[in-house]
Amino acid sequence: MTIGKLVNKLEQLAPPMLQESYDNSGLIVGNLKTEITKVLISFDITELVLQEAKALGANLIISHHPIIFGGLKKLNGSNYVERAVIFAIKNNIALYAAHTSLDNVIGGTNKLLAEKLGLHHINILQEQAHSLLKIVTYVPFDYLEKVRLAMFEAGAGYIGQYDQCSFATKGEGTYRALPGATPFIGEINQRHLEGEYRLETILPAHIKNNVLQAMKQAHPYEEVAYDIYSIENKSKKIGAGIIGSLKEAVDEESFLKRLKRITGANCIRHSALRNKPIRKVALCGGSGAFLIKKAKASKADIYITGDVKYHEFFDAEDKMIIADVGHYESEQFTCQLLYDYIKENFHTFAVQISDTNTNPIKYL
Repeated sequence: MTIGKLVNKLEQLAPPMLQESYDNSGLIVGNLKTEITKVLISFDITELVLQEAKALGANLIISHHPIIFGGLKKLNGSNYVERAVIFAIKNNIALYAAHTSLDNVIGGTNKLLAEKLGLHHINILQEQAHSLLKIVTYVPFDYLEKVRLAMFEAGAGYIGQYDQCSFATKGEGTYRALPGATPFIGEINQRHLEGEYRLETILPAHIKNNVLQAMKQAHPYEEVAYDIYSIENKSKKIGAGIIGSLKEAVDEESFLKRLKRITGANCIRHSALRNKPIRKVALCGGSGAFLIKKAKASKADIYITGDVKYHEFFDAEDKMIIADVGHYESEQFTCQLLYDYIKENFHTFAVQISDTNTNPIKYL
């Protein structure tokens, strides 16, 4: 199987268009047409991880963090990034990263930590703007259900906890087939009037092409009329961080001890305890201080993330606890998530999670 086939599947989980502007998700080194021998999954790409891949006979590394964030102007081995890229090229090891593209989906980076903490009724903490579109098309009466079902199966029609959402209104459409056309109904050079439904539904922007293709394949017309609108509505499945609730409230110290055990954190830096039970939990793996105010506005009892600066702890304002478990510690389960996703969808090649702990932060 080729790298391209695996990448296509990965990007259904973590669509590249959802990555942040500063990010560099995607295939960084390699060729999509290359046949896969073995896949190694790692949190970061380091020289040790590359050596591990070579020893295992893996020619593809899938990481969470990309090895290249900014542009490389030279490749002379003067730093670990350049040495890693040179090693990968010399040894025909492809490098793929699913970073903020995976962070920004509800089933992505934060999923396993939320599950391990026992969160329920999970939603995106900060929904991403401009992530939804509305599509409108015009369908002959007898083909409404066929076209509508095809669009649903391609991923359109989700609104919150509901799917297969659409609206159809009856009307009359006109067209005139010009010479060279092959009209489904009607005659060349004669204006035709056809009873049609105006069919409209909603879809995530990143699956637009899939929905359009499904719609056109199911539609009887040679030329399908449709409109696509950008809408202000936000998807509850796309965006940064997640928030959910515990089945039963627990005291603060018990929750923090459990969080420390689950993440394997050497320590948890946190704001002052409030002597109130914890029920509503917000979290964002990695550098999530930008969501502190959003978590507070959402009335979370605790917000879990990494890389919180000194003055940012003041932003808790005794309205919630801010808990910094560490960047690596809060995102480490991404490797297991990617492993499970690949194993579920492919059985034709070996997949292994790296044994190399790439966390650069040590504790005395």
